[in-house]
Amino acid sequence: MSTHTRPFKVLGIQQIAIGGPDKKRLQTLWVDMLGLEVTGTFRSERENVDEDICAMGTGPYKVEVDLMQPLDPEKKPAVHTTPLNHVGLWIDNLPVAVEWLSAQGVRFAPGGIRKGAAGYDICFLHPKSNDEFPIAGEGVLIELVQAPPEVVAALG
Repeated sequence: MSTHTRPFKVLGIQQIAIGGPDKKRLQTLWVDMLGLEVTGTFRSERENVDEDICAMGTGPYKVEVDLMQPLDPEKKPAVHTTPLNHVGLWIDNLPVAVEWLSAQGVRFAPGGIRKGAAGYDICFLHPKSNDEFPIAGEGVLIELVQAPPEVVAALG
């Protein structure tokens, strides 16, 4: 497969999301010890998550570290059962990427393109393949994030 035919570009890491039963324990390491700044919070019943959005770096080079705990440990999605919950990648043209990747047999998680916790358009590659879509994250949930113009300009 030629990279010249790929109509989009992965620009860099947008975020890593770390899950645990108690985000206060995650904060002790990431905020208190490593010095990341908490820049926001996000709660969603539908996604069963209470998260603190932390940041390292600035401007287009900023990388989010999301510290997540479940609202209800008995419900799905179980954001705390996979400590490295997902990796987010900046994409220069998300709709084109989704269309092209789907046509290549890449499996996406349900939900399609939607607004994410940080306000960018996002979607997820499924961690497991199936017969219809034989390419997936091989056990890793991968978030594709539409890069804003300043990130495209800096990293593109």
